[in-house]
Amino acid sequence: MRSSDRIRYKIQTATVTEKLIAINVLVFILFFLLRTIAYLFQVPSEFLVEWFVFPKEPMEFLMKPWSIITYSFLHSGIWHILSNMLILYFSGIYFLNYFSPRRLLNYYFLGVIIGALVYMLSYNLFPAFQGTGRSYLMGASAGVMAVLIGIATHIPNMRVRLMIIGNIKFWWIAAFLLVLDIIQIPMGNAGGHLAHLGGAALGYLYTNQLKKGNDIGKWFENIMDSIAALFKPRERKARMKTVHRTGKTAKTTQKTKSKFDKNEKQKRVDAILDKISKSGYESLNKEEKDFLFQAGKED
Repeated sequence: MRSSDRIRYKIQTATVTEKLIAINVLVFILFFLLRTIAYLFQVPSEFLVEWFVFPKEPMEFLMKPWSIITYSFLHSGIWHILSNMLILYFSGIYFLNYFSPRRLLNYYFLGVIIGALVYMLSYNLFPAFQGTGRSYLMGASAGVMAVLIGIATHIPNMRVRLMIIGNIKFWWIAAFLLVLDIIQIPMGNAGGHLAHLGGAALGYLYTNQLKKGNDIGKWFENIMDSIAALFKPRERKARMKTVHRTGKTAKTTQKTKSKFDKNEKQKRVDAILDKISKSGYESLNKEEKDFLFQAGKED
């Protein structure tokens, strides 16, 4: 297999979490190279970044509305992007075992949007931020927290194996990160930590509403589908329609077989999830992990 074919295969088989991580890393590398080139030629580079980061001023935001999404793909340093992507990868594994890839994107981007709005409101309402200079928000933390808290709310008591600590409940991890954000607000980067809490609140609310049968992110998913449809080639309708008298029988047989396969598949998924809840994700063998991964992609 050629290198180009391997790359194409990797892209096609990558999960939505891995694709989000890849985009974040590529953008980080791109802006790092641009800043390096600007430094070598003594050219100011901050003006380029300012077009994509999210501002605290509402009027400035109206001049660049795209920044409510683009800010999440920019990171201030290696540790910033590394910590975000590690948490996203970890939480994404469990998230995709229970929800579809499209729903993960709903959580992620709605968390990004809510986090930005919380940041802006905080800087314009709380007296602690009055008189501060120019401030901008960057980083995927709000979207990452939405995914993490969303799945932690869905499976709070599932035990997760961490290398040093051992088996701990999922909600302990989520609670630790939330408390860490709260206690760091007075220490610096207050706006960033408040944005994290905004994303976390979205994740918690989204999951609780799903339990009640309400998909609060469906409108966002519809918007994304409409945008994606603009870039898809329209399929031509078949000019002729062939009808077979045996088609109804064949269709019924196929439907029955499909239903049977789906039931068998669901039974195996339930058995694997039960094993995870008892012994943790790491207790699965490769075949079980692959089966659960494929089942998550097809849902």
